Amino acid sequence: MHYWLELTFFKMGFWITWTIIPVIVEILPAIISAIRVYHRSRHRPVLSMPAKLPFVTIVVPVYNSEDTLYDCLNSIAESTYPAEALQVIVVDNQSTDNSFSVFSDAQNIFSQLNMSIIRTKKGKANALNIAMYNAIGTYIINIDSDGLLEPHALMNMILQFENDGHIAALTGTILSNRHDIRATKNWRLRTLQKNEYFEYAQAFLSGRTIESTHNELFTMSGAFSAFRRDVLFNTFMYNTETVGEDTDMTFQIRQRLGDKVGLCAEALFFIGPISGWQELYTQRQRWQRGELEATQNYMSDDHAGLSKFFSNFLVRRMMIDHTFMFPKMIWFFASIVLLFFRYSLVVLLASYVLIYFLYVIVEIFNYICVRSLLKPFADEHHFYSHLWWIIFTLPGYNLVCFWIRLVGTINMMTRPLDWNGERLATEISSIRQQVRTDWQQFRHRHK
Repeated sequence: MHYWLELTFFKMGFWITWTIIPVIVEILPAIISAIRVYHRSRHRPVLSMPAKLPFVTIVVPVYNSEDTLYDCLNSIAESTYPAEALQVIVVDNQSTDNSFSVFSDAQNIFSQLNMSIIRTKKGKANALNIAMYNAIGTYIINIDSDGLLEPHALMNMILQFENDGHIAALTGTILSNRHDIRATKNWRLRTLQKNEYFEYAQAFLSGRTIESTHNELFTMSGAFSAFRRDVLFNTFMYNTETVGEDTDMTFQIRQRLGDKVGLCAEALFFIGPISGWQELYTQRQRWQRGELEATQNYMSDDHAGLSKFFSNFLVRRMMIDHTFMFPKMIWFFASIVLLFFRYSLVVLLASYVLIYFLYVIVEIFNYICVRSLLKPFADEHHFYSHLWWIIFTLPGYNLVCFWIRLVGTINMMTRPLDWNGERLATEISSIRQQVRTDWQQFRHRHK
C-alpha cells in the first residue's frame, strides 16, 4: 500500500501539476454552479398573469423545410397562448422544395392563426432582418422550422417578460426530441443522441441558468429566442457576415445597449437529434467560430487583460473555453510522450482515471439539479431520469466535442467564412493527401 501511495502521489511531480488545471478551471466551478442551480430550483418565483396578454409575433425562417414545417406550425397552433394574440410570419429564403405548399396547407388547416409568408434572399440573418420590419407584436419570437414548441413555452416566456421589465431578450431551453431519439434504430447513433440530449439539458438548465442570473449569458439560442420589439430596432440588426448571428445579437443587446439578456428555463423547444458524427463535427466548429467572431468584435483591448479575469466574464469565458484549450491539448499528448521517458504507465493511467471520476462527480451534481428543474414537465423528467447512465459516457462525449472545437479554432484562423464547413471525411482525406505529398517531396530531396 505504501508503495502505491508513493508511486501515485509522491512521484507524479510534473503530471499532478497538469491534473490541477482541469480541477481548478472546470471541475470545481461546475460543482459550485450545480449546487447554486439546485438551490434556485427550490425557490422559484411565482409569476403573475397580466390583465391583458400582449400581441406576439412569431418568426419562422424556412429553407427546404417541407418535412418539418407543418409540425412546427402545428405546435404553434396547439400552444396555450391565445391564437388571436399571435402573428406568424414564415420567411422563405430561397427554398427549392415544397415548403410553400406545406405552408399553404397549414394556413388552411390552422385558420385561427394569423399566418403570412414572405420571401427573402438566402441566409437566416437576412430572413430575420426582413421579418423584423413586418412584425407588429410587442414581442418578437424566432423559432427554427425544424423544431416543436412545448405547449406552455410561449406563455411561460411572455409571463417572464411581463413580470420583469428589465429583461430585453430571452432564450428558451433547447432539448432534443425524445420521440425521435427512441425511434432511432441504430443503437450507436441512439447513444450519441442521448449524450447530446443530456448535454443540452445541462447546458441550458444548469449552465445558462447561472449565466442568466448575472446577465452573463454568452449566446441566445438561434433556435428559440424572444425580444422586446423596441429593443431589436435599437440594434444594428442581425449580422449577415458571421456564422453566429445569434451570438452577435446577444452581444449587441448586452454589450452595446447595456440591457439584460436571460433564460426562460420553463420555455421548452424540441429539435431533431443529431444525425451522426459528421453533423456534430461541422456543427460544433460553426458554433466555435461564431463565439470567437463575436468576442473579437465586442471585447475591446482595454478589457481583455488577464487582470480582468474576475471582473469581466468574457475574459473568464475566453480563458476557460479557448486559452486553456492548448494546455489541455499538451496535457493529452504529454501522456504519450512521457511513456518514452520511462514514466510509469500506472501513474499515467491513474491520472486519467482520477480525472474521469472527477468529471463523473460533476455530472452527478448536474444531473440532480436538472432533474429538479424538469419536474414541471413530467414526460421530460421521466425520460431524463432514466438516462442516468449517460453520466458515465458524457465525459468521453465532451472530450470529443473539445477536440472538434479545437479544430474549429484552428480552421477559423486558416480558412475563410463558411457556414457548413468541411466534413470530417473531407478533412481526413485532405490530411492524407498532404502527408503523402510531403513524404514524396522529402524522398525526392534526399535521393
